[in-house]
Amino acid sequence: MSLAYKPHSYQEYAINRVEDSPIAGLFLDMGLGKTVITLTAINNLKYDSFDIDKVLIIAPKRVAEDTWSRESSKWQHTQHLRISKILGTQKKRLDALKADADIYIINRENVPWLVAQTGKKWPFDMVVIDELSSFKNSDSQRWRALRRIRPFIKRIVGLTGTPAPNSLMDLWAQLYLLDSGERLGSTLGGYRDRYFYAAAKQGHVVHSWKQKRETESKIYEAISDICVSMKAEDHLEMPEKLMNYIPVVLDKESRAKYDQLERDLLLPLVDADTTIIANGSAVLSNKLLQMANGAIYDEDKIAHVIHEAKLDKLEDVIESANGKPVLLFYSFKHDIKRIAKRFKIKELKTNDDIAEWNKGNIPLMGCHPASAGHGLNLQDGGCIVVWFGLNWSLELYEQANARLYRQGQKDNVIIHHLVAEGTMDEQVIEALDRKATGQNALMAAVKARIDKYKKG
Repeated sequence: MSLAYKPHSYQEYAINRVEDSPIAGLFLDMGLGKTVITLTAINNLKYDSFDIDKVLIIAPKRVAEDTWSRESSKWQHTQHLRISKILGTQKKRLDALKADADIYIINRENVPWLVAQTGKKWPFDMVVIDELSSFKNSDSQRWRALRRIRPFIKRIVGLTGTPAPNSLMDLWAQLYLLDSGERLGSTLGGYRDRYFYAAAKQGHVVHSWKQKRETESKIYEAISDICVSMKAEDHLEMPEKLMNYIPVVLDKESRAKYDQLERDLLLPLVDADTTIIANGSAVLSNKLLQMANGAIYDEDKIAHVIHEAKLDKLEDVIESANGKPVLLFYSFKHDIKRIAKRFKIKELKTNDDIAEWNKGNIPLMGCHPASAGHGLNLQDGGCIVVWFGLNWSLELYEQANARLYRQGQKDNVIIHHLVAEGTMDEQVIEALDRKATGQNALMAAVKARIDKYKKG
């Protein structure tokens, strides 16, 4: 089912900026709809004004595989757009490149291959760089490849949450790809000399650079005609709470295991020589939520890993945050253990942890919602929340979100939910939206799932 798109005023503003200018840098916080904004502009430029023919979108691998095509099919006004994904083996990439489509999507690692393949016969008149900040290194192969092909690009759009998460030094390479050095200079050395000074050096070797006075305002003034930030008070009433639901697709094997437990109320784990048994609605709900997150406990409280789909999505969210602190809420102990194996995460345990978070010194902090009660002030440390897993308690859910979305918060708070498609996650989300949580909602959801199999 496709949806009618009714853009917010700030989204209309961003769409117009993309349509009206051949160069556009959209510095949008996560959850503000950068994908649908860009797709809308592409559709208008392609089928209303006939200004473009073929569009290339460069994105992180998993985003290239799923996000753009899923978002396009979601909306009535973009579902007709033909998409070809230049991914996989060389043969698959070549076939996708030859396909007749409106939008071609490639992961950023394959950009050098694409440039070498096409050369001066570059077929794309519009290029969208999703996560522009991943092109901040002018020594990287992907950056050098795009620089070579830049003269053949008629329109270019750069999307990122924040273009300079570490330093404004990161901005030069990104802006060069947009305007070929027109605004910040044609060389990194010239940019450094103009806006920075050597704070520490030994001989001719500079160990650190610092901004000159008023550097930030001068840089943003220089790029303001082509770049717009959706954090600006000009476009949003601040602060705002933005809910974002990120779909997570289970692989076939994991989906089969999930369906078997839901259908038979037991799941043999052959590799572990044990069987998961779900006696009763509450136990079944708990087990299914565990599996949606990626692991499940047996009767001896040993966790068995089922999949890593949510970990993969979490990696995308953290990357998109571009260095902004992320507060992550988890449901089960095996969640935080698996997360800690892949990411450097600090679990909130002490008052010192709270103080360090509020100073902005903790990039990723994990917290169980039961530990995030009233009076826990975390609003000074960040504005991004991720729910790795959900539970049925509306009180815990609202209390946890209120740790960041509370008086004193100066930025929009974005609350991401990792939702495994076709699982109990979706029932919990619906219950939270209805404000009908607790034991009754749990029972109703489980009964509906069981009845599904009885009818079958």
